[in-house]
Amino acid sequence: MRSPVALIPVSLAAWFLYPGPLAAEDGDITFNRQIAPIIYQNCAPCHRPGEAAPFPLLSYENVAKKGKAIVKVTAARFMPPWKPEAASFAYRDERRLKEADIALIQKWVSAGMPEGAAADKPQAPQFPSGWRLGEPDLVVEMPAAYHVPAGGPDIYRNLAVPLGLGEEKWLTAIDMRPSARSVVHHVLYFADPSGHAHERNKAGEEPGFSGMRPGGAAVPLGGWAVGAQPHFFPEGLALRVPKGADLVIQYHFHPSGKPEAEKSLIGLYFAKEAPKRTLTRIQMPPDYALFSGLNIPAGEKDFVIRDSYTLPRDIEAVGVGAHAHYLARVMKMTATFPGGDVKTLLNIQDWDFAWQDRYFFQEFQKLPQGTRLDVEIHWDNSATNPRNPSNPPIPVEWGEQTKDEMGSISLMAVPGSEADLRPLQTSLTRRRNDLAREKMQTDPDLARKVARLLAQ
Repeated sequence: MRSPVALIPVSLAAWFLYPGPLAAEDGDITFNRQIAPIIYQNCAPCHRPGEAAPFPLLSYENVAKKGKAIVKVTAARFMPPWKPEAASFAYRDERRLKEADIALIQKWVSAGMPEGAAADKPQAPQFPSGWRLGEPDLVVEMPAAYHVPAGGPDIYRNLAVPLGLGEEKWLTAIDMRPSARSVVHHVLYFADPSGHAHERNKAGEEPGFSGMRPGGAAVPLGGWAVGAQPHFFPEGLALRVPKGADLVIQYHFHPSGKPEAEKSLIGLYFAKEAPKRTLTRIQMPPDYALFSGLNIPAGEKDFVIRDSYTLPRDIEAVGVGAHAHYLARVMKMTATFPGGDVKTLLNIQDWDFAWQDRYFFQEFQKLPQGTRLDVEIHWDNSATNPRNPSNPPIPVEWGEQTKDEMGSISLMAVPGSEADLRPLQTSLTRRRNDLAREKMQTDPDLARKVARLLAQ
């Protein structure tokens, strides 16, 4: 097992190493005194060899070479990537730069980017294991590479690996290191309790098996999407991985224009003991808006879907996340308390498919029975949307291909008491099933689409 230090995320470890840049009044602004702490804490975890960023920012030379570009992207808040606006409750591990930090960078570049005295030079952050959360308890490597062709439709492929666990484990974090990031749209993780998923016949010469359904008994373990950062669950929370289970990684591949071979490494982090509270998810709309009438006309600039759900039991909100494709623009979730107070849980006004993440609250937030959750998602299918993948725009419906659309916001929560878990999950299942039944009875095309999905 890891030492306590290994449990500290890189971003937090950097905070302890570099408590913050020195004020400009303390002397001339130099890289070694004021700029390095900002860059090393907020940028280096991704801007280093082996990570998604295209160039390193681990030295004065690295940063000075990109100085003018850094001024532009930080002033525009394009970097560091942090999409949510300030909400009613603070998020942990927030990467949003302070205005004072942005101003320091601008002044430093305007002053000619001086390096400063050697005595002030801080040590560049160290990443001894290469993993952003420290050395995993278990590293899983795909048994063989999956070869993604240069073109063609998106591919869903399940690759299963036996974990060899001799006892039940509790997963507190999972990290992924893809070998071909450009073709991995997203992945979903599952634990197969039978331990036989890896024995399923492959179709053709490639490893794994096709389809959207990894198996009826599969236990969801979360997922990874473009731009996501790994996180430990808050203290005391974890997901069950049964003894003898296989790990199933369901890939959504999007061909990039050239052949790629994907052979990931997956890092698993385990809790020392079983959690006393059960983590659950409230997804709105259910099934990523499959049953919500998602059909966006070509040229429609503001297509909106709204969803509401009133809590049947007390919960504590742990965090929130969202998912959609290229056309989504606004993702917002609020909570209206029984007394009428309205709190914002998530507010993204400039959704970007390239930066999808989960946002954990610094403290669990109590939402009492009777609280109404409201979600609204806006899509822009006009020619003025710079992220529209179709030019000219075309009608877009719900679908699994990258040029299709979907969308939902998920609230991660624990029940007020374990006795509330079953009623809450029953309520959510009934709500989803009622919505699906109603929509499919009035929409034969949707019924056929769902039948095709279930047959995969």
